[in-house]
Amino acid sequence: MTTNKKVKFAQGNEAVVEGAIAAGARFYAGYPITPSSEIAEGSATRLPQVGGRYVQMEDEIGSMAAIIGASLAGKKSYTATSGPGISLMSENIGVAVMGEVPCVLINVQRSGPSTGLATKPAQGDLMQARWGTHGDHGIIVISPSSVQDCYDLTIKAFNLAEKYRTPVMFLSDATIGHLREKVVYRDVAPEEIVNRKQPTCDPKDYQPFKFDDQEDGIAPLATYGSKYIFRINSTTHNETGMANSTPENANKFIRHLTEKIEKNKKDITIVKKYNLEDADYAIITFGCVTRAALEAVKIARSKGIKLGLLQLVTVWPFADDEVREVLKQVKGVIVPEMNLGQLIGEVKKVNDYGIPVEGVNRVDSLMITPNDILDKLEEVEKCL
Repeated sequence: MTTNKKVKFAQGNEAVVEGAIAAGARFYAGYPITPSSEIAEGSATRLPQVGGRYVQMEDEIGSMAAIIGASLAGKKSYTATSGPGISLMSENIGVAVMGEVPCVLINVQRSGPSTGLATKPAQGDLMQARWGTHGDHGIIVISPSSVQDCYDLTIKAFNLAEKYRTPVMFLSDATIGHLREKVVYRDVAPEEIVNRKQPTCDPKDYQPFKFDDQEDGIAPLATYGSKYIFRINSTTHNETGMANSTPENANKFIRHLTEKIEKNKKDITIVKKYNLEDADYAIITFGCVTRAALEAVKIARSKGIKLGLLQLVTVWPFADDEVREVLKQVKGVIVPEMNLGQLIGEVKKVNDYGIPVEGVNRVDSLMITPNDILDKLEEVEKCL
């Protein structure tokens, strides 16, 4: 079978729009914010061309409400913003989590807090992505490191949202969002696209949250306006969607929101490994810093230093097993990130081997460089 491909010189934010359309997304609601605005602009142009709809909303919480409604009406839906917008969306992100509503949220990170440096890159929203709404819950967060990732991983984000009935966050940043480089837009085969599971029972028997009789632990999701009449809201509910405040019911459903993610980590988690087979030292990182880390590996190897890299593409759920495997193998680990140390804490939690785990951190709006990483590696080597 011949696959049609289009090779483009494109921006990361532009590739996100094309990835969303390739995944079957047909509804966008959003409020422009630097450095994500090109996603809104691109969606406004491209969605009508494929029979979709773009809605300019009055604010971010309204944007989140709109994509929840569109998703429940059967349309794959998405929005894009930056960290301040995620803060404003957080209440309705919680609604999507509680209602188990598939949708994709794109956060093109910038330097904060608050308005911060609105046009500058950062990676300070890692913990916000995981815990940005209140209450215990599971979430899936994917982070790109190239324009090609922006296309391919946006498709993946929609597939995961549909499969697990959950909001998925696409955690980009100003560097990747505004980077221009070669990207291949390929036709995506129907079998590569995941669509939410539909109920097959008699409409009178449909229960939108009855997951424990499903082999995959995910309840089918009907479409508003179909023959299935059902209720979804933000309150702790039972299988039918009706409010239920008993301790037993709360325990069952709150645990479910996390367990449906954690129990499927092998299916959800994506990592990329570079030169780890014989590595004495390793870099563990995510997002835009991966680019500097790859160059650091190349330079170190040219000098005879066996340095490898573990890139966390899925940052939540955390890749515990893959990180442990690296920690077990090497003498020391460097964790570069454009924040004051959010990822390194997670790495240290699974460091059962007592090896040095050192951070490289920048919050001055400038990119971490290969030399920043290599300088820290030299410090680690001297300590051993």
